Amino acid sequence: MHRRLISPRHDWCALAESLGFHFHSIDGAPYWDESVFYAFTLREIEEEIEAASEEIEAMCMALVEEAVASESLLKRMAIPESHWPTIAESWRRREPALYGRMDLRYDGKSRARFYEYNADTPTSLYEAAFFQWLWLEQSRERGCLPPEADQYNYIQETLVERLAAIGDAAKPFHVACCRDHVEDMGTATYLADCAVQAGMTPVFTYIDDIGHCPRQGFIDLEGGSVQQLFKLYPWEWMLQEEFAQHLAGSETRFIEPAWKSVLSNKAILPLLWERHPGHPNLIAACFADAPRDEVLSGRWVRKPFFSREGANIRVESRQGIDEEVLGPYADGPQVLQAWCPPPEMGGQYPIIGSWIVGGKPVGMGLREDQGAITRDSSRFVPHAILD
Repeated sequence: MHRRLISPRHDWCALAESLGFHFHSIDGAPYWDESVFYAFTLREIEEEIEAASEEIEAMCMALVEEAVASESLLKRMAIPESHWPTIAESWRRREPALYGRMDLRYDGKSRARFYEYNADTPTSLYEAAFFQWLWLEQSRERGCLPPEADQYNYIQETLVERLAAIGDAAKPFHVACCRDHVEDMGTATYLADCAVQAGMTPVFTYIDDIGHCPRQGFIDLEGGSVQQLFKLYPWEWMLQEEFAQHLAGSETRFIEPAWKSVLSNKAILPLLWERHPGHPNLIAACFADAPRDEVLSGRWVRKPFFSREGANIRVESRQGIDEEVLGPYADGPQVLQAWCPPPEMGGQYPIIGSWIVGGKPVGMGLREDQGAITRDSSRFVPHAILD
């Protein structure tokens, strides 16, 4: 694994705009950055990133199996008690999942380590699945990369195959996200395009435009029945909504399914460590209200159960707060994770987003930042396999 400089395509910004990648820059600074790329060997991809992702996924699935049958675990995870039966039934029926993104620490020298699982509403999908593949093809064509350069990226074709397998082409496929959020809109629009390739008919709506009719179930603004819904809206928020009382027994197929509310919860970090202490792909973790010595040695990271884009993440030590990102998730239960920072490469700190589709690792994207906490402004950088 090496960080390498490369000449950007002169027209990449105009190309991004023409292809709907409208969030390529944030507040005037590049979000997509192709002045550098990360080079990997095929061995690193297959034996480290892919293998670690498979093993972590298996451990996570076993934890879901245990958690949905355990009132004490669901309570420990701060999941509302009124929705335990809905979540358990979702798992019992094996309602199909579409995708997720594991965030990993990797430096090309030691084993990949698991930071957390964005299992419910992961973004950076479009840039990982499509735009970085286009970068690879054009960089080879322009001679900036050798013709044999490859990429660990089967994300788009696997998404299309998975949607075709779990969706019903005879029914409308509703795609929903929050309004006025350009990155969420980009992810939802990309998923809608994948649904078209899978032979489905997407219907776009905003999450707050979905209502409920006593005899019809969940409906859109036109009164159309929402029979299958891809929702870029977290389960922990949905379970607090007014209409959450109608989730039990609903005939709507949710993507992601209700059991993903277990995996998208950072409480899985200490629970996994308790079940697999010392596992080489895990990082020591504990609940903040039950600190453990192997976590609190020098430095540690405090994470809320429910947070996104690095918000309310704090790097702490016995001297106090060393680094912090503010946000709206300060209240509520938290976990502590042992200090295991991303590697420093060229003055930047990259993390790997390992994409899981249908339970299988299928590709990756990288984000890098000048600090150890990856946040919404951290840059996306492409990668290539060079042997």
